[in-house]
Amino acid sequence: MTTRTLNLDDALYQYMLDVSLRDSPLKARLRAETALLPTARWQVAAEQGQFLALLVKLIGARRILEIGTFTGYSALCMAEALPVDGSILCCDLPGDYNATARSYWREAGVESRIELRLGPALETLAELDKPGSFDLVFIDADKANYPTYLEHALRLLRVGGLAVFDNVLWSGRVLEANPESEDTRAIQRLNRALKVDERVDYSLLPLGDGMSLCRKR
Repeated sequence: MTTRTLNLDDALYQYMLDVSLRDSPLKARLRAETALLPTARWQVAAEQGQFLALLVKLIGARRILEIGTFTGYSALCMAEALPVDGSILCCDLPGDYNATARSYWREAGVESRIELRLGPALETLAELDKPGSFDLVFIDADKANYPTYLEHALRLLRVGGLAVFDNVLWSGRVLEANPESEDTRAIQRLNRALKVDERVDYSLLPLGDGMSLCRKR
């Protein structure tokens, strides 16, 4: 029998956080404020933010691209892990949450490392004309464009850089045989494509709602 990943119940999940999460009052406050929003489900989990920060340090990232920023939690986690001359380019749509993101980045002292470009991400990505200029691309935006975001990420990443996708298990909806949602169909296409994509080294982790790590070869 193949050893499978543990099914975390509430008690085991809380234990995992208790023994591993290196939190700060500021980040906890941002999560709490975000949890009050109708779109709170867009927020990455605390352990995912910490994992992203570790990836930044592991690969020595200095230039990061984030597609989908929301209230700025994941960008904050990654910005804190960057060297002082590192930078993040964040792509998101205009919304009330933009001000929340900026205020927390400012309070954390990392605002100078983050550029927030507002508008359709595909338009912003099309304007980026320096292939291989990013070390890490984190993708957590509209799911229907995930396959397209992959192509942009591979164009913009350096060799050895990471593309990281969130929500690739999609709360189990990836198991639907004939999904009506284009978001679900797009995630299914991405997952099937990544398994056989020889341009990347690849692993799908059951972290949060599923995170795929793709290292550009």
